[in-house]
Parts: sequence; C-alpha cells; structure tokens
Amino acid sequence: MTDPCAATRLPTELPSDPMHWVKAWLDEAMEKQVQRNPNTMTAVTVGEDGQPTGRQVLCKEFVPDPGYVVFYTNYESDKVRHLEHNENIGLVFHWDDFGRQARLEGIAVRSPPEESDAYFASRDWGSQIGAWGSDQSSPLESRAALIAQVGKRAMKLGVKAAGNLKSIAAKDRPVIPRPPHWGGIRVWPRRIELWIEGTDRIHDRARWDRTLERGDNDTFVVGTWTGTRLQP
Repeated sequence: MTDPCAATRLPTELPSDPMHWVKAWLDEAMEKQVQRNPNTMTAVTVGEDGQPTGRQVLCKEFVPDPGYVVFYTNYESDKVRHLEHNENIGLVFHWDDFGRQARLEGIAVRSPPEESDAYFASRDWGSQIGAWGSDQSSPLESRAALIAQVGKRAMKLGVKAAGNLKSIAAKDRPVIPRPPHWGGIRVWPRRIELWIEGTDRIHDRARWDRTLERGDNDTFVVGTWTGTRLQP
C-alpha cells in the first residue's frame, strides 16, 4: 500500500478511498506545521444571485469513514445564508510547501447540537465571548462600536468586564453556553480531487466520485468511490 505522505505521484492503481489520502496529508501538515494554520480550507458557497463567494475556514474535524469534514461558524453569516439557499459547497486544501492540493465538493449540513456544544466548550474563553459578541457579516459603524457591543454582551453573560473589554475579571468566570446562532457545519463530499505537483508541469491529478443518499438527522448513506485520472 502506498504511503500518501511519501508518494511523489499517485499510484498506477488509484487509491480506493481518497478521504484517507486527504486525512494523511492534513495530519502531516499539522504535525510539521508547514504554515500557521495547516488546517485552513477555502470554502466556496453560492448566493441567491448566483455569485460564488470564497473565504478561509478551519477544518476542526476530519472523519474519513463514513467521510465528512467539520468547520464552525456563525449560522447568521453570509456563508450559512448561502447554504440555506444552496446546500452545495466546495472546499480546497492547499499545502504549497508539499506541492499538494485537495478539492472536496459536496453537501453541507449543520452538525448535531451535541457536537457543536462539545467543541464550543473546548474553545478559549475569549473566543466564546466573541461568538456571542459579533453579528457576523452585519454592517458595522466602527471598531469601537464592535468593542462596546462585545463588552455589553459579555456583561449580560455574567462576565465582569468593562465596556471596552480592557478589564475582564480573571476569577469567577461563568460558564458560557454555546449561542444558538453558532455551531458546526458538516461537509459530506460527493467528489474529491487530489493534485500532486510535478516537474515541467507534469502534475499528477485524479478525481473520485461517490453517491450520497440522505438519511435521518442530516446523515448520509455513502456509495463507493470511483476514481478517474485526469490530465493536468
């Protein structure tokens, strides 16, 4: 079996499951810290006007079997509004130091509440307050107005803080619950493309497809991956 992290090209017989290759590449990038946030993904959604929009998000969980990835966000953000209109999403990992890229295209659904609760509880205290304090993607008068807004909402949560956040009590910090408007997004890929850089632009590239059949509670019954080698 070919080691995905040692391979300088895709094997002659394509891997049967590309999710495990992406997971191996991600794990190596995280272990070696090839960039500040090796788990960065470009997430592309499409708005009601048909305009594609991309932004960077962080992959917080990668589950190769049955095959989905998770990122977290404000459910009132533009990206989630787009997904409510069109559940299709594209994700791109690019590790330039390794000369590798992985593209995932599939369906986005909200994570189970217990999954979002568990991750929110693991976040640092400031990030928990920030999730309550920011109305992501909404217009903003000024940065000072944002700081004041976050400070006021922090105090409503029982946090002893000045309105400008310059003073937050270090002791007796209350447990902050997850906001109902914040949580995880699970992306179930139906298509994956792997790319490995080659000399003289003779790159290695292949695409895999599988079926997704929606089950209960936004889970999916997944089909078998079928791979096709592509010209670069």
